Amino acid sequence: MISSCKTVIQTDEFFRETSPHGNLQYPFAFYLEDIWDFDFHRMDWHWHPELEFLVVQKGTIHCSVGIRQFDLEQGYGLFINRSILHRFEADNHAIIPNIVFSPVFLAAEQTGIYQDFIHPLVNAAIPFQIFSPEVSWQKNILDNLDSVFELQKQPSSSRLLTISLLFHLWNTLFEHLQDISGTSVRRTDMAQTKLQLMMQYIQDHFREPLSLDEISASASVSKSRALQIFQDYIQVSPIAYLISYRLQHAAFLLSETEKPISSIAEETGFSDSGYFCRTWKKHYGMTPKEYRDSHR
Repeated sequence: MISSCKTVIQTDEFFRETSPHGNLQYPFAFYLEDIWDFDFHRMDWHWHPELEFLVVQKGTIHCSVGIRQFDLEQGYGLFINRSILHRFEADNHAIIPNIVFSPVFLAAEQTGIYQDFIHPLVNAAIPFQIFSPEVSWQKNILDNLDSVFELQKQPSSSRLLTISLLFHLWNTLFEHLQDISGTSVRRTDMAQTKLQLMMQYIQDHFREPLSLDEISASASVSKSRALQIFQDYIQVSPIAYLISYRLQHAAFLLSETEKPISSIAEETGFSDSGYFCRTWKKHYGMTPKEYRDSHR
């Protein structure tokens, strides 16, 4: 069964996606999505504890996964490990069938199968893997994914066959990532923790005047390190993230309340309404009033 499409990725304050993927009894979900249909033609920053596999069926997507950026063209696929920040953008229609599922969908954590074949990979320092149709073993995985996708489009897809196909896929992936043996230590990523601390500080204090000094001090890092962490993970500066966060709150107030634009500017941390309007138009290509009118 195809899960309903979304037009925006819902996340909490730490970018963790809040939408469930399947349920406790069947922690697996299939999506057939066009990135062009999402707000601003992007599936914005998010992460989830589940694994994700996708194939570009049409178009090209601009991917940001962890600290890496790359384009994925039609016919290529991608595996994203659990808890990895990622974002997809497109310049035109880009259709990506994808599956998102919990590692325990393959085997319960206490089993030998999980400990020997699943735990080493999901806990390895492997944030993602690109699948090329030009590489034999990767082409096998792409063909396997196509079979999984086609199965989900049936009115009553076979859960047993889905799991069987995923076992075959996982076996191929595991066999060709043997370098994980001996290094299967989960990313205890201090930098991502620091990023989350600084984002939390910004979210708690965005209505106040904030400086880079204050933001970096909230995570006990230098200003240069704070800039590097933000750039590595979400490709913007701390101040740019602050402005974006303020604008998100302003967007909610514009669409959901009748408050004057000047009041919204002040309430979301902008020094004056003129600066707010200029910043808004630079980011969204329209005035705050035009945005409000379009969301009525």
